Amino acid sequence: MRAKAACFACTMCQLRRGFCYPFPTYSKQYYSIKTGKIKSIRHLPNLDISRIRNIGIMAHIDAGKTTTTERMLYNAGYTRSMGDVDDGDTVTDFMAQERERGITIQSAAVTFHWHDHRINLIDTPGHVDFTMEVERSLRVLDGAVTIFDASAGVEAQTLTVWRQADNYDIPRICFLNKMDKPTASFELSVENIKEKLDVKPIILQLPIGTGKEFRGVVDLVSMDVLTWRGNDGSVYEHQDANAEIVGDLWAEVQKARSALVEQLADMDDGFAEQVLAGHGDKLADVSPDKLRAAVRKVTLARAGVPLLCGSSLKNCGVQPLLDAVVDFLPAPNERQHNFLQWYGNDPVALAFKVCHDQQRGPLVFLRLYGGALSAHSSIFNVSRNCTERLSRLLLGFADQHVEIPQVTAGNIAIAVGLKKTVTGDTLVASKKSAIAASQRTREANTPPNEGSHEAGDIEVILPVLAGVDVPEPVFFCTVEPPSAAKQKNLDHALACLQREDPSLKVHLDPESGQTVLSGMGELHIEIIQDRIRREYGIEAYLGPLQVAYRETTTRPGCTTVSLERHQAEMLHSVSVELFIQPQPGAGPVCISWAPSEGPVPRPEIMESVQSGIESGASQGPILGYPVQDVHVCVQSITVNPSTSLAILSACTVQCLHKALLETGGQILEPLMMLEILVPEEHLSFVLADLAQRRGSVLSIHARRYGQVVSASVPLADMMGYSTTLRTLTSGTASFSLEPSGYKSMSPLEQRKLIQERKGP
Repeated sequence: MRAKAACFACTMCQLRRGFCYPFPTYSKQYYSIKTGKIKSIRHLPNLDISRIRNIGIMAHIDAGKTTTTERMLYNAGYTRSMGDVDDGDTVTDFMAQERERGITIQSAAVTFHWHDHRINLIDTPGHVDFTMEVERSLRVLDGAVTIFDASAGVEAQTLTVWRQADNYDIPRICFLNKMDKPTASFELSVENIKEKLDVKPIILQLPIGTGKEFRGVVDLVSMDVLTWRGNDGSVYEHQDANAEIVGDLWAEVQKARSALVEQLADMDDGFAEQVLAGHGDKLADVSPDKLRAAVRKVTLARAGVPLLCGSSLKNCGVQPLLDAVVDFLPAPNERQHNFLQWYGNDPVALAFKVCHDQQRGPLVFLRLYGGALSAHSSIFNVSRNCTERLSRLLLGFADQHVEIPQVTAGNIAIAVGLKKTVTGDTLVASKKSAIAASQRTREANTPPNEGSHEAGDIEVILPVLAGVDVPEPVFFCTVEPPSAAKQKNLDHALACLQREDPSLKVHLDPESGQTVLSGMGELHIEIIQDRIRREYGIEAYLGPLQVAYRETTTRPGCTTVSLERHQAEMLHSVSVELFIQPQPGAGPVCISWAPSEGPVPRPEIMESVQSGIESGASQGPILGYPVQDVHVCVQSITVNPSTSLAILSACTVQCLHKALLETGGQILEPLMMLEILVPEEHLSFVLADLAQRRGSVLSIHARRYGQVVSASVPLADMMGYSTTLRTLTSGTASFSLEPSGYKSMSPLEQRKLIQERKGP
């Protein structure tokens, strides 16, 4: 039997997200909406904001993010064939480095249409070195799909991206991928998600078979059986679930359906009342539409997480996943953004990513929260306090761009012509709009008895959108051009790359005069070097990688330093007294001022002292590494009236360094959380190697066909670990890393490091 073509005109189509079947005696078979004609983003309809979904695909490396994205585009009709990561022909992995290595390095945005909804999707990297890409993508998304390898469950980077999504209160859907792997286990993965992520998965599907026998799923909401046919998975059978079709799985399906209704009733009181009033004990009679509404409500409240399963490689289960995105993840107007009330109908946007195009120049990715932006208009950058000209607006499809005249609220677009805008900047229609928002904020926050305030500095009180948290780099190295003539070109390349990637830091070493490059890991630095060579034609030389240590103090103490200088027949005399104490976990140096009975120092003196403390903290006294986890309290300042502010600042630096040394200067080294999946027969070799690397084993637990070792290891001892692990295990083990903070070095290791850096 041939199915009717999709019309999407009737309510039933919109509810079922399928096809019209005017003859109920027909067997129900779903076919892909692919007609042989490839759709184009040039013809995307402008939909109401309630029909927009801004989502991200996030997961551990190799869980199947890019493969899932590729299948989504294929099923939606925007690609002629399904690309493969191993073949290097996927849409979202378009960089040469991505296709060569088979990994995602930069987040890529695509826009497509699915069942009368517009989906703006961002495919994010899974490697820890590029966690900044995940962070800034999640900042502007309304929902996310978390992909899990069904044979591995929750892996190290999965925990990281899950915590990042928690920071932005993003509703999520879980998709157990790779159900066709021999080691896949639906039950173990679900338990792993419950235990490690501390969430309540709402099981919406049960797999039919596992490993090579995996062929479909049972939809517990509609009580349908979906079985995929063909090589590309675009055709699948759709039948009512019953004992004859499901077989031995039928009892489990009935039990899971009842458990689903009970779980939703526990999470949603309104749904529980509907069930009790309309169905009593007959939980199987609850309609699919009521269940979908309850799942959506629970998902948006982040009380539970819908869980689906499939195999993205075989394109099995991707179509129901797209339906779940439409059904259960929020539209932009369902997310609470309090700042919108201050702007009214004026446009307000956040710049969350910058790329450089050789022809167009900087491309700034924008998420528009309110109003509308048009091409060839001026916009005001609140963060930079400047007005910029928006020459063109583009709609992105990975590395392909289509020019559009306007972007409306809730959408993601690319702006051309913004010269100063960087990641995290807030953009509004005009300075007048920013000042009006500032005044509304003041009026709302001013108690009635205090009266009104005059307009002040808008940068201080304007409700600017929260920016993006940038992680601190853990590796650094020197970078040099092949010749002095290329230095200017190298500086330009580094400036462009630094604007694109905020986690990349570049600074000039004042002692050696060399340019220092800081990044998130070995791979991160390697990719930057490769991009300098390919995109800018510079064969830059990188020095040896070094670890970004930190300095701190071990005990409190008070120190005074006095300084006298005769310059230009004038006496410059100053005395500074500082009290410092350790403050673990505080991060950068905290500064405070002790109460004084005398006159308050002039603002310029206080500013000079603070500048001296910050300058001294940027390069500690032991090895010149930044100081952190220290609280500095300024006890007193005595300054001769003719003393220059530069002398005061220099005296403050000396006082801080002296205080740090006198109170037991300590080197902090970065730690990495290491997770290794290793076969049982190689476990002892791996543990012995970890002991030599000063690693602390936290846990060892069994996983199908292997052991998972969780350990904390100093970053300095992880150089070249991938090669060592391959050698020890004959290439059968895999590992992942993520930063886990800093710890104090032992006295022996600290002496060794100082001797290594300064010499005997």
